[in-house]
Amino acid sequence: MQLLLAAALAATTLVSPQLSGPFPVGTFDAHLTDSTRADPFQPAKNRELMVTVSYPAQHRGPRAPWLSEGFATAIDPIISSPAYLGIPAGTVDWSDTRRQARVDAPPIRNKWPVVLFSPGLQTPREFYAGAADDLASRGYVVVTVSHTYESAAVEFPGRRLEWGMLQDGKPETMKKAIDARVADMRFVLTQLPRLHKWIDNSRVGIAGHSYGGYTAGETMAHDRRFDAGINIDGAMEHTGDGGTYAPGRVVTQGLDRPFLLFGGDTGERELSHVDTSLTRTWADFWPNQRGWKRDVHLDNGAHLGFSDMQWSVPQIAQIAPERRKSLIGTIDPRDALKAQHDYVAAFFDLHLKHRSTKLFDRPRHEGIRLVE
Repeated sequence: MQLLLAAALAATTLVSPQLSGPFPVGTFDAHLTDSTRADPFQPAKNRELMVTVSYPAQHRGPRAPWLSEGFATAIDPIISSPAYLGIPAGTVDWSDTRRQARVDAPPIRNKWPVVLFSPGLQTPREFYAGAADDLASRGYVVVTVSHTYESAAVEFPGRRLEWGMLQDGKPETMKKAIDARVADMRFVLTQLPRLHKWIDNSRVGIAGHSYGGYTAGETMAHDRRFDAGINIDGAMEHTGDGGTYAPGRVVTQGLDRPFLLFGGDTGERELSHVDTSLTRTWADFWPNQRGWKRDVHLDNGAHLGFSDMQWSVPQIAQIAPERRKSLIGTIDPRDALKAQHDYVAAFFDLHLKHRSTKLFDRPRHEGIRLVE
């Protein structure tokens, strides 16, 4: 017992990055049930989702925990495991780490454009809190979504945990996952007016990381209410393990609305429309895209560096240097965060707020390259 207590006392509390926009941020979680849709993973139930809403707010109220206590306890063995951080469980006090957003802070009354965000495959929405809060501080209502039974775990009210059910990467499993995600994002957009009254439904963006990037593009291909989107480092296919190449509709048909590709590196390979070593989908999408398009690349930035791993991993001394490199790359974490936050905001500012920017004319950030 004394050893366990000592370990708990020694756990590291992390510091989330300061907001870069002019507005303080409020936040709340919401439980949504789609009474018209059976859950594809649990057909006896209606589809249930948890979302986090971040929004411009008054500077009032307690700062939100990055992870709730119950969720942190459940997820710590997974994220600390050799498959991810490779540190002893209990090394980090996830629930004592605070976001910059404040719980239920009174909203600033204005009609704000809205951006929906979809996480990577099996990744909880909580691990994109830093990016969501930063974009909200620049004048957006940002809604992050956990895709139930695909996400590693989702916590519902009453500390009810629903664990992920993906057992394999077969093509049919991946197709089920992308179809569920697209339906999730469309449903959440429908529910938004009752969640937050200060949104402008005529200005809607969508973004996502990894399989969430595919989700962003595929949702736009199915629903014209989404005006502009970003794919952050995600292949746009549901080919699965050993399956026949199966690109999404977004790839084969393109879009007539703005879409940004924002890629990183995997070892010596990069995700871009001129490099097909990781996926053909960006190259196939490029000539089919009829709307505004750019391909922005973050040199020396790794795949998980587009999540909250970018700011948390450098603060965890127990992570081995090679593991850190594989998780977030070798770019200076501060440069990576600034580039990510500025380019995502500039894209939505341009297409949802119609504010001009020079960021897509030539690189203006360390590590950023515009792929022609």
